[in-house]
Amino acid sequence: MKYFSTRGADQLLSFEETVLAGLGPDGGLYIPEHIPSLPENWQTAWKDFSFTELSVEVLSLYISTQEISKAELRALVDKSYSTFRHPEIAPLKKLNDTTYVLELFHGPTFAFKDVALQLLGNLFEFFLKRRNARKGPGEKPEKLTVVGATSGDTGSAAIYGLRNKANISIFILHPKGRVSPIQEAQMTTVTDANVHNLAVKGTFDDCQDIVKSLFADREFNVTHRLGAVNSINWARILAQTVYYFLSYFHLRRQVPDAVEIQYVVPTGNFGDILAGYYAKRMGLPIGRLGVATNANDILARFWKSGAYEKVDSAAGLAAEGASEPAGGASDGKQATDASGVRETLSPAMDILVSSNFERLLWYLAYEGAAQGADEAARKRAASAFIAEWMGKVKSDGRVQVPVSVLALARRDFFAERVSDSQTLETIKLYFESESHYVADPHTAVGLCAAQRVASHNPPHTYQIVLSTAHPAKFSEAVTRALHGAPSFDFDREVLPAEFKGLLERKRRVIDVEAAHIDLVKKVIEKYAVPAGEVGASV
Repeated sequence: MKYFSTRGADQLLSFEETVLAGLGPDGGLYIPEHIPSLPENWQTAWKDFSFTELSVEVLSLYISTQEISKAELRALVDKSYSTFRHPEIAPLKKLNDTTYVLELFHGPTFAFKDVALQLLGNLFEFFLKRRNARKGPGEKPEKLTVVGATSGDTGSAAIYGLRNKANISIFILHPKGRVSPIQEAQMTTVTDANVHNLAVKGTFDDCQDIVKSLFADREFNVTHRLGAVNSINWARILAQTVYYFLSYFHLRRQVPDAVEIQYVVPTGNFGDILAGYYAKRMGLPIGRLGVATNANDILARFWKSGAYEKVDSAAGLAAEGASEPAGGASDGKQATDASGVRETLSPAMDILVSSNFERLLWYLAYEGAAQGADEAARKRAASAFIAEWMGKVKSDGRVQVPVSVLALARRDFFAERVSDSQTLETIKLYFESESHYVADPHTAVGLCAAQRVASHNPPHTYQIVLSTAHPAKFSEAVTRALHGAPSFDFDREVLPAEFKGLLERKRRVIDVEAAHIDLVKKVIEKYAVPAGEVGASV
């Protein structure tokens, strides 16, 4: 299996090259040259597999044994998921007769990002060790400078996956004051010498734009050998496909008569739900995928109109929820800044432009818009469309896709927008239900969207909502929603032992006073790990 850029760069990369490169030189995202089909007997052969066993089987479809042997892959997977607290890695919990949640927060940082980033960190280490073992006496070992942007959970998950690894330094940019106190503490209290946290005065989109610009700067990229941990890195999407298969089998065992399984996913950067799309394209028999957004609803608006635009051209900032106060937001404030990003109770989804959406658009363009005499010509045409569309988003802030492309998007997905008030109501609803379930605000966005469409579903449709974070990471939103509930006690119901005292621990963070690439470059140039060392003190 080889990989190529969505924007048409000529070269085909191996899996190793794709993982280490992260982002294409033309600004595109890497995708596989084809989506493999599942083995003929997968339903019977895989039905009793554990998460790690499924991981080996699914990943093997995309990774040649000439690159990573089956035994090496199994060792990488076992190492990656040995850090999880639950034996099933991603347990499926029943909330009512037709609704389940897939808990993805049982990794070291209590967020779904651990599923991919524990594996990605070990892949980085594996590839570097193998490359350096091949070097002759006196040759300098290769190093990797990992750079990422976070709206909350990616940062700590990446840090925990890469802390103290030889020849790797990691720089995580987060928007200052726009992540929850627990999220910030999880990142900044890790004081390993190769870990560097940058608090950038700006938004997540500012941080993400800086990261993409760093990768696009070829001289800087080559000098520092940049690696990506955001979901622009293909390995993250691939790792996340596995839990769709796991939950499918778990639900089938519980409900053999399920006619359709519908996944609803709280969505910001579109990576988590894109993994479900790949699983579906591979042959997993599931229904349309539900995109659940908060007030930062660029995706919900796309499915409504076919316009992918940073600001709602129909309503502008006067759209519903634009000035709605969100007392209980993770940082205690709600605002719409000059960029159009709205601060909400679900801050990990406070994203203006969803990077991974480009991957889906490529497939939609290939199927619905690209014309060509052969496969190669259609691929080139699809990449040309993506380069044009993404160029318009960058220059004009919007692009309108053809009707045929929108129709294909609606075939495989639906989208719902959920306000902060609805998020609070949903947290309360499920806590007071028979399941007595405490959902974090992102999961609540998914649950609200699922509940909204459930009445329109055909009989014997079962919903699985992806639960993306532990509720303790968003304590203010949860306690606001459940204030006055007679049986609710945050310490008893929610707070894990690992979070006690976290906010009081020693921290290390570098303030970046403006969202400017040159300021970030200076930090990386000062602290990046010299080849052969573990890290340098800050």
